[in-house]
Amino acid sequence: MASKLFVGNLPRSATDGALADLVTGAGFRVASAMVIRDRATGDSKGFGFVELAEGENLQEAIRGLDGKSLEGRPLTVNEARPQRTGFSGPRGGPGGGRGGFNKRRREW
Repeated sequence: MASKLFVGNLPRSATDGALADLVTGAGFRVASAMVIRDRATGDSKGFGFVELAEGENLQEAIRGLDGKSLEGRPLTVNEARPQRTGFSGPRGGPGGGRGGFNKRRREW
């Protein structure tokens, strides 16, 4: 199973190719690399993900890449966490929230 890295503190000019080159230059094989971009502007959000090729050691890659520099910026590299699948409901718990629709009716 392939392993996925989170790479933070990327420069705005970073591209998918530059991110892949950084990881391969450190001696690790890459299955895919993606810089996350703002949908409206297309600008980098300053982080991305790299999927390592089958058989690559995730912890070795983290140790080898964390703190490395890309265009003068020290990178933060961690194991990527699974994406959240949505919200669990309104703030304040079930029926909570700040709105008044679920509040108890006042008896006069």
